[in-house]
Amino acid sequence: MKNIVITPMTFEPVYAQPAEIVERKGIGHPDTICDYLAENLSKELCKWYLENFGAVMHHNVDKALLVGGVANVRFGGGEIVEPIEIHLVGRAVLEKDGKKLDNVEEFVINTAKEWIGKHLRNIDIEKHIRIYPKIRPGSKDLVELFERFQKKGDIPLANDTSFGVGFAPLDTLERAVYETETFLNSEQMKSVHPEIGEDIKVMGVRIGERIRLTVALAFVSKYIKDIDEYFQRKEEIMRKVKAHVQDVIGKEVELFINTADSRENESVYITVTGTSAEHGDDGQVGRGNRVNGLITPYRPMSLEAAAGKNPISHIGKIYNTVANKISKRVVEEIEEVEEAYCYIVSQIGKPINEPQVLDVKVRTKKDLKSIEELAKRIAQEELELMPEVWKGFVEGKYPVA
Repeated sequence: MKNIVITPMTFEPVYAQPAEIVERKGIGHPDTICDYLAENLSKELCKWYLENFGAVMHHNVDKALLVGGVANVRFGGGEIVEPIEIHLVGRAVLEKDGKKLDNVEEFVINTAKEWIGKHLRNIDIEKHIRIYPKIRPGSKDLVELFERFQKKGDIPLANDTSFGVGFAPLDTLERAVYETETFLNSEQMKSVHPEIGEDIKVMGVRIGERIRLTVALAFVSKYIKDIDEYFQRKEEIMRKVKAHVQDVIGKEVELFINTADSRENESVYITVTGTSAEHGDDGQVGRGNRVNGLITPYRPMSLEAAAGKNPISHIGKIYNTVANKISKRVVEEIEEVEEAYCYIVSQIGKPINEPQVLDVKVRTKKDLKSIEELAKRIAQEELELMPEVWKGFVEGKYPVA
């Protein structure tokens, strides 16, 4: 535990500061689509590797670009004039010991179509989407570094000198933002309001005790006959969401949906497919939520794009997830700790569970010495479990957006 340090938080809590900002991009946002397509491809590659080689091979398929299409939308329907283009790019071992992934392009396209078909209800996979895969072999040095530990049966070696961060618990604004998007995109809401598209972005602002939530929601045009029905449905949805969020956080909120709408100009946010990717926006991996599902500029954040990176040795994926796990455990298991941040830094070529430093910052009214050993023990336990974290990514246990 020589590189594990427990330090006090000497700064004001975020939730006690005069202002705070939190954002979340829903599953149908172009950036989030890219994240999940990259991550789904990594998961499917891992499964193929395990089936054919008995172990996960080196890969990083963490580059994805969505080029928005062109749509002609109207109340009651519409059509896609030019399809959405999705470019999936990365590096992967495609051949080893005489075994080969024969049709790489087909494999990539099928993984993308499977995910889109499952999560974006109003997209016609054959008509509305074009997928362009470019998966090529990785660099010799990184592949060798990846395979070095496999030959010895040792702990995976970090493929980068990088860092991960995490924090716990979520504060009131963070929970409000998270709950708003997940409730809108829930089966419960979609069964009653099929006009709710998957492309939802929530921006939360707190000034003092006052919370304001601004939602961008892509309505699906075929479920709305005219502008009067649009505003009626929007008002119904606002009432339900506001009541739900207030019940969850126990505090009143201001809620706004599609504030650029203009009845006078008959300009409202409707789409054919339920996502702005059809016409209004493009997307890219890494521009959306962090691994805890939020964008939190008032908290420590890493700019690493976790989605699509290999789950065995890529620090940008593993450390961010483990840092959140450690923070959460410290808060839950040590009664005296009110809040925890965790920072972990790797060194390329060293075992992933031997970071240069693992710093757990805690907020507690007790003497730091009284909880230091327990906090260190939690961090050490998570480091010892780190070589098995990859299984959670393959099983979809750990989110990346």
